[in-house]
Amino acid sequence: MKKNHSFLKASCFTLFLFTACNTAVKPNETLGKENKPASTEAPEYFNLRPKLEKEYGYTHAVRIGDDLKISGAVSMNDSGMIVAPGNMEQQMKNCYADLQKILQHYGYSVDDVVAENIYTTNMAEFIKVSGFRNSIYKKQFPTGTWLEVKGLAVAGQLIEIDMEAHKTK
Repeated sequence: MKKNHSFLKASCFTLFLFTACNTAVKPNETLGKENKPASTEAPEYFNLRPKLEKEYGYTHAVRIGDDLKISGAVSMNDSGMIVAPGNMEQQMKNCYADLQKILQHYGYSVDDVVAENIYTTNMAEFIKVSGFRNSIYKKQFPTGTWLEVKGLAVAGQLIEIDMEAHKTK
């Protein structure tokens, strides 16, 4: 009886593999709930601080179709110096100011933001000043995650915020 049971399991697994392996995916398509064609639009890159971004090796934002991904914004000036060292609230405000510049560059607003992740070196201090976000998100808060981290890219940075936005046609 055990042998027959094992044979059935093996047969079902083989049938599953055969079925899964024979699922055809047409060019420019991905498997998913709706099996929509993949976007064929070329990425459009944006550098907020080109010299610094080249030095650190990243691009601040990229838009593909209606989706916009923004790298983490920190409180720094164009020379890479920390602005408002030791002041969580002011650093947070500076992050949002940069993020809004990037959103506006592409014609987006905070109402288009669907995800926001916040990284901080001091969660308790961030929680104290997080109410400022109510002045940013007046319609709806995006999804996201808040994480306390040991450190950020440059000593003295207390907070970093990244975003994703989607523009509906």
